[in-house]
Amino acid sequence: MRFFSAWLPRLLLSLFLVLPAAAVLAQQNAAGPRLILKGYDPVAYFTVGRPVQGSPEYKHDWDGGRYYFSSAANRDKFAADPERFAPQFGGYCTGSMSRGVRAEAHPEGWIISDGKLYVFGQAKFRDIALTDPQWLAMRVPKASENWKQ
Repeated sequence: MRFFSAWLPRLLLSLFLVLPAAAVLAQQNAAGPRLILKGYDPVAYFTVGRPVQGSPEYKHDWDGGRYYFSSAANRDKFAADPERFAPQFGGYCTGSMSRGVRAEAHPEGWIISDGKLYVFGQAKFRDIALTDPQWLAMRVPKASENWKQ
């Protein structure tokens, strides 16, 4: 009986601390995969040359993320060849990823280089990448290395 009275308060305290955290994790998973590009259509960057807001009506889950598209046709193009259209580094900011940090990208900060979509944390980095191709070239190898880890 003494043994029972010694560990019961610890068990109850542990449950009190663990159960709320488990409930939060369950809610996060119930919400679905992470929304990539803040819901912008990745195919539109290639087809119309600018960011276009997608719609939950045209969604597709791939590689642990959820993508929205502006049309069923764009969703179907992506589903047929996601590696062609998906942003590099899971849609995280290329510059941040080069420093080993996962930071959400801003849909207006983007560039297509060598047929790949790269996104940045702020729109101003698009201008930098367009005017100085070395700026992006210096970040991609380290970002790729960090992404693999």
